[in-house]
Amino acid sequence: MLEPTDVIDRATEAAEDASAKRLNAAVAITVAALATFLGICKVKDDNIVQAMQQAQVDKLDYWAYYQARTIRADVAEQAATSLELAKAGAPAAQVAAYDQAIASYRAKQADQLKKRDELRELAEKAQADYNAYGKRDDQFDLSDALLAIAIALLAVTALTHMWSLFIVALVPTVFGVLMGLAGLMNLGIHPNLLFKLLS
Repeated sequence: MLEPTDVIDRATEAAEDASAKRLNAAVAITVAALATFLGICKVKDDNIVQAMQQAQVDKLDYWAYYQARTIRADVAEQAATSLELAKAGAPAAQVAAYDQAIASYRAKQADQLKKRDELRELAEKAQADYNAYGKRDDQFDLSDALLAIAIALLAVTALTHMWSLFIVALVPTVFGVLMGLAGLMNLGIHPNLLFKLLS
C-alpha cells in the first residue's frame, strides 16, 4: 500500500512532468516561429542591403558626372571669355564670327550647368534613398539581435524548465518581432538613441 506522502510525491512529479512538457512545447513552437520570421526578415534585409549598395553607387556616379559637367562648364566659360578678349582686338569683319563662337560656348556652358544641377538632384535623391534604406537595415539588425537573445533565453528555458525564464524571453521576442515588422512594413519605428549607442 502506498503511503500518503508517496501519492503526493507521485502526483507532484506528474504535475511537474506535465508542466515541463507544456513548457518545452511552448519553447519549441516559439523557436520555430522565430526562426521562420528571422528567415523572412533576412531575405528582405539582404534586398535592402543591395538597394543601399546601388544607391551608394548611384550617388557616387552622379557626383562624378556632376564634377565632369562642372569642368566642362568651366572650360566653355574660359573659351568664351578668351574669345571675348580676342574679339576686342579683332578686325570688324571677324566680329560676327567671334560673336557666333562666343554664343556657342555660352550655350554649352549653360547646358552643362543645367545638366550639372540635374545630376546634383539625382545624387541628393540617391543619398536620401540610401539613408531611408539604412534606417530599415537598422531595424532588421536590431530585430536580429533581439531575436538571437530571445532564442538563447529560450534554449536556457528548455534546460531549466523555468516558466519565469520563458516569460523573460518573451520581452526580447516581442521587441524583436516589432522591429522586424517595422523593417518589413517600412514603419517609422526607429529608436535613434539606441542605434547611436550600438553604432
